[in-house]
Amino acid sequence: MPNTLNTTFCLVCDTKLVKNGRTAAGSQRWKCPDCGASSTRQRGDVTRRAQLTRFLDWITGKAAQHDPGGASAARQFRRKTAWCWELRPHLPITGAVYDVLQIDGFNLRTGWCVLTARYRGTVIAAQWCSREGYAAWSALMKRLPAPQVVVCDGGPGMHAALKEQWPNARIQRCLVHLQRNVRRYVTTRSKTAAGKALWGLALKLTKVKTIADAEKWTSLLLAWEGEFLHLTKERSYRKDTLEVPSWAKPGQTWWYTHQRLRSGHQVLRRVIRAGHLFTFLDPELTHLHVPSTTNGIEGGTNSQMRLQLLHHRSMPEEHQRRAIEWWLYLHSEQPDPMRVLTQHESRPRRAPRPRLSEPDPGPVLYDTGLDATEGLRLRQGWAGRG
Repeated sequence: MPNTLNTTFCLVCDTKLVKNGRTAAGSQRWKCPDCGASSTRQRGDVTRRAQLTRFLDWITGKAAQHDPGGASAARQFRRKTAWCWELRPHLPITGAVYDVLQIDGFNLRTGWCVLTARYRGTVIAAQWCSREGYAAWSALMKRLPAPQVVVCDGGPGMHAALKEQWPNARIQRCLVHLQRNVRRYVTTRSKTAAGKALWGLALKLTKVKTIADAEKWTSLLLAWEGEFLHLTKERSYRKDTLEVPSWAKPGQTWWYTHQRLRSGHQVLRRVIRAGHLFTFLDPELTHLHVPSTTNGIEGGTNSQMRLQLLHHRSMPEEHQRRAIEWWLYLHSEQPDPMRVLTQHESRPRRAPRPRLSEPDPGPVLYDTGLDATEGLRLRQGWAGRG
């Protein structure tokens, strides 16, 4: 068996080497006492580990490739770390049961979306998809045990998957997202007293910290309904008006006069009927310290991934996805990049496909060419000549 490059025996005469000082780079130099050949032991695994570490420092930081030493250094960095894009880290599923989980989706500009589940600052699971639908959320939730409480926004696909996969989990709707949903309909510059009062109620949502605050807010909502609820039921008929709203259908004979005010009010009422508004104030869940918003995952996960793509905005789509995967893996429970490298190198390589060689055709059984054995002769001249 031939000697490898990092062996302690001479590659020429197979004699045991002895130490012979160090090179300018600090590597150990070896010398053969018989033939005098000098060599250094090359450790490919150590080199790859150093290259992967440098690659991760760059992909998760904000430094450019040319910062260390100009354009030549950038080209050298890309050449040495090109193989790192082949590594695909996967978040390990430990099977642990988490009491409170925050879930949310992050949309990339390339048309992809990554769904993440977070527990106290740690990324638990992630799922790639094209949009935040029922199938994608179900694929994420199937891999995790059902928690006691889920903090999330109001995506319809997400809640359909929650009802199917985690039916016994309590749900806390993000109060900040709820504010935005109300603002979508009544805006912050409403010209009516009802719209201004409803937006004021939405602003007070994030100030609710205790059960007393929740009771006070509920009483304010009931007072608003006592004064303005009749406006949400008023109707306008096509036969009685000359101005038809742009959102009315061609065959629609009537519509709600204050449709946007009605929609903003129903946003709050739907969450209250579902029991998802003040779950974090439940006395039975006080020891879990349930957050009232998804600000933890929005600011600690989604915004960080968005900032990472901003620092490296020239990357192609595939590299952007790989950068997101590395960020999620490095913020999981027990990240170990070297284990990812070891698993990648120990993966069995696919044997190269054999070259296709055409078999010997043998004798031609039927052909269109002329053959003397068939009684045919080549003739000269013009066949039509007399």
